Amino acid sequence: MTVSVRFAPSPTGVLHVGSVRTALFNWLFARHNNGKFLLRIEDTDKLRSTDENTRLIFETLNWLNIDWDEGHVIQSMNIERHKRAALELVEKGSAYRCYCTPEELFTKKEQALKEGVSYKYDKKCRDSQTEVADRPYAIRLKSEVAWKTTVDDMVQGEVTVENSQLDDLVLLRSDGTPTYMLSVVVDDHDMGITHVIRGDDHLTNTFRQIQIYKAFGWKIPVFGHIPLIYGPDGAKLSKRHGAASAQDYMKLGYLPEAISNYLLRLGWSHGDDEIITRTQAVEWFDFDSVGKSPARFDMAKLDNLNAHYMKERDNESLLNSLIPFMQCDVSQLETARILMGMDSLKQRAKTLVDLANAAQIYVSAPVEFEETCRKYATEKHLCLLKEVIEIIENQTEIKEKELCDKITNFAKEKGEKLVEIAQAIRGALVGKLVSPSVFEIIEIIGKDDTVARLNKYINYFSA
Repeated sequence: MTVSVRFAPSPTGVLHVGSVRTALFNWLFARHNNGKFLLRIEDTDKLRSTDENTRLIFETLNWLNIDWDEGHVIQSMNIERHKRAALELVEKGSAYRCYCTPEELFTKKEQALKEGVSYKYDKKCRDSQTEVADRPYAIRLKSEVAWKTTVDDMVQGEVTVENSQLDDLVLLRSDGTPTYMLSVVVDDHDMGITHVIRGDDHLTNTFRQIQIYKAFGWKIPVFGHIPLIYGPDGAKLSKRHGAASAQDYMKLGYLPEAISNYLLRLGWSHGDDEIITRTQAVEWFDFDSVGKSPARFDMAKLDNLNAHYMKERDNESLLNSLIPFMQCDVSQLETARILMGMDSLKQRAKTLVDLANAAQIYVSAPVEFEETCRKYATEKHLCLLKEVIEIIENQTEIKEKELCDKITNFAKEKGEKLVEIAQAIRGALVGKLVSPSVFEIIEIIGKDDTVARLNKYINYFSA
C-alpha cells in the first residue's frame, strides 16, 4: 500500500504552530514511507475564509520547505460532489431527510440544558418514509446505535466509544450546504488518503467520520491523533503566550530550520538527539516515538536552537534572510560591510531581529549612547580617544591585528588598561558596551567613518 496523507488547513486565519507541526509530521511520515503528501484548503466557511490567508498558508509551507505532491485541492470546488454523496446515502437507506425546523431543534436543546443533560437529536425523522414536497430538509446520517466503535490510533492506542453516544449527525444542511463531517470524509476518500494524522482535538470527530465511511462502504483510513501544544502555564498555546502562529515566529526572526527542528522535537523524540537535520528526520521519523501527552512550548529552547542554526548558516544565506529585518534600506557598501562582520555578529544573536540590531553598526553611527557609556566618557577617556584618532589617521591601511597591536602599545605607554580604551572606542562606535571586537569594526567601517564616530562621541560628552 502506498502511503498517502494530507494536510487540510482552513484559511479562516493564519497557521497556528500546532497546525504547522501537524503538516510537518504528515510530510515526514509520507517522505519516510516514500508516499504522497497532499494539500487541501478547506475553505467551505466562506464568511471567514480569505484569499490572503490561503496565500499565507502557501507562503508558510514554502518557507518551511514542506512541499506537496500533485496540485492542491480547494474543498469548495467539490461541493456538488459532496451533495451528491449525501443523496447517495439517502438512496442506500444509510441517511434520511430531516424536516425538523431550526426552531424545533432550538427548543429541544434549551430543554436539555434546563435538565442538565447533553443534547442529542431524538431521531424524530429517522424512520419516517414520507417525503414532504416543497419543505426544506436536512440530511442526517443513520448512525449505528448498537455495539461500539473502536479506533486503533497510531498515537493514542486503542480508543473506544459506545455507538449509543453518537448522534445522527447532519450531512447536508437545509440550505443545501454540506457539513464539515461529510466533506472531509468524501474528500479524503476521493484523494485516496490512507492515513489521517491530525490534532487530538479531532478524536471525537473520528468516531463520527468512521460511521460515514461505513455508510458508504469505503475503506477506513488509519488514524493518528497528535496531542496539542500547550504554553508554559499548561493552557493551550495562544496569542497570550506571546506568539502562536508561524507568521508570528517569522516576524520575530526565527529561521525555518530552527522552527522545524523545534516542532519536530515537540512531541517526538529520537533518543537524546536535539539537533536533527531534515535528512535525519525523514530517515528516523515514525509514530512509535510520538508522545501521548501534550507538549509545552519553551521559548528558551527555541532561542537556543535558533542561535545554533544561525551559527551554522553560511554567511551569504544568512545575510539574505537578515536584510528584511534591517531598520532601513541598506546600500551595497553597507551590505558588504555586514557580510564582512557576519562571523562575529552571528555569535551573539539568537534571532534575526537580534542580528539586525547588531548589524546596524555597519549601516550608521549611533544616534544616541547608552547610559553605561558615561563610565568610559570621562575627561580622561575623551583625551585618550583624541590620541586614538591621531593613531588611526596616521595609518595608510586599517587592519584589525595591526591596529590592535598599536592601541595595545599605546595603552602601555599611557599606563592604562587596554579594556578601558577599548570600551571607550566601543561606546563611540556602537553606542553601547557590547559588540564584536572594536578593531574588527574599525577595519570594516574604515578610517573616515571611525574618526567621524569618535569625534561625535567626544563632542557629545564634552558638551
